[in-house]
Amino acid sequence: MTNLELRSRRPPVLRLPRLLAGMSYYTVTGLREHERQHGPLPAWGNGGRQRPDRLIDLVERSGLTGRGGAGFPTGRKMRTVAAGAGKAVVVANGAEGEPASCKDRLLLTRLPHLVLDGITLAASAVRASAAYLCVHGGETGLLASLEHAVAERETAGLDPVPIQLAGLPGRYVSSEQSAIVRYLNGGPGKPAFSPPRTHERGVNGRPTLVNNVETLAHLALIARHGDRWFRGIGLPSAPGSTLVTVSGAVGRPGVYEIALGTPLGQVVMMAGGPVERLQALLVGGYFGAWLPAEVAWKVPMCQAGLKAAGGAMGAGLVVALPDSSCALAETARVVRYLAGESAGQCGPCRFGLPALADAVTDLAYAGGRGRAVDEIACLVPLIEGRGACRHPDGATQLVRSAMWAFEADARWHDHRGPCAGVRRAPLLPVPGDDDGDWLDGEDGYWLDGEDTL
Repeated sequence: MTNLELRSRRPPVLRLPRLLAGMSYYTVTGLREHERQHGPLPAWGNGGRQRPDRLIDLVERSGLTGRGGAGFPTGRKMRTVAAGAGKAVVVANGAEGEPASCKDRLLLTRLPHLVLDGITLAASAVRASAAYLCVHGGETGLLASLEHAVAERETAGLDPVPIQLAGLPGRYVSSEQSAIVRYLNGGPGKPAFSPPRTHERGVNGRPTLVNNVETLAHLALIARHGDRWFRGIGLPSAPGSTLVTVSGAVGRPGVYEIALGTPLGQVVMMAGGPVERLQALLVGGYFGAWLPAEVAWKVPMCQAGLKAAGGAMGAGLVVALPDSSCALAETARVVRYLAGESAGQCGPCRFGLPALADAVTDLAYAGGRGRAVDEIACLVPLIEGRGACRHPDGATQLVRSAMWAFEADARWHDHRGPCAGVRRAPLLPVPGDDDGDWLDGEDGYWLDGEDTL
């Protein structure tokens, strides 16, 4: 293969998609097709020409941050684990807990080798002796597909540290990193009390690097193309691209790859634009926040930009809420779901969240008789900051944002009863409801929940 041919297969610096480059709408990208698109697995460590710690240097210079919600600097996390005592463990988190998000599932069903490359490279960089890829155990089709991809790589001898697949319980809290480590250690898939933190003592008591699968896919491309390539798009303070799931009242719901810092209004327009007049956007997921449409439209989609506007990047989720929907009813359904998905390990989860769900439901569907708004205002601070994990705080953040973004609606419901929007079909997906079909978009990608390949 000539140098010209190799260069022609590298993703251009200033163009998208990067992660989704060459992806098929309908079929998994096999190992041969993956290597034709991205080139072979880079030789970092394990006999390669580059020392493993140099890869950590590269990731730190790239400015890559975690794409699972927290946005922690990936290179710093890798360096901390690499400096720990004893052999490390790498865990790839593909157990997408957000019901309205499917970006991680898209990567795993269509581009598994990009994620698997990232796992192997991370394992080399932190000198790990064990590696896991975790998804929800109920996704049997996805697990079978990933088993095939891992077997392809075993035949090719690509992964010096064997990658083990693990099926987690299908609960919202099971995708939290301490819950994953606890489950891999033989316990329940519930968040653990800290300290120690997972990077100090995780799987089998060893330093453990837990990264979202999208983060690891980015790592696989940074190892090939470098930190300057990664910084070729995005903001100086928030470089690179990210995957976002856009749904709700838009023309083409799906998964899109955007440059970090892209205004929320532009993200909505990428998904076909509004099909109805919008009142708000839910940004970040069910632990995210509602932002009024007029406020959200120019807000840059990155950690700092969303935080300044009162939002959160979260799992990279944008839901467009039309005027014809009742935002309080949508919020009530989600809070009821979150109350049922708690670990049940502390008072805020066992008692606080059900009481909050009752109050928001009463306000949305029955009218609060002039008491619900004040009751919610009293409950939220009694729950926040008191839980054993972040689950109750995530739910209260969503409620706080709803009471701010829809203050006038809340007062209407409280004194005059439910609005006409409560009769509209629900917009936000909640497991157990009839979610309907997922469609393939023209520019974005949407997956069918049953027929994955």
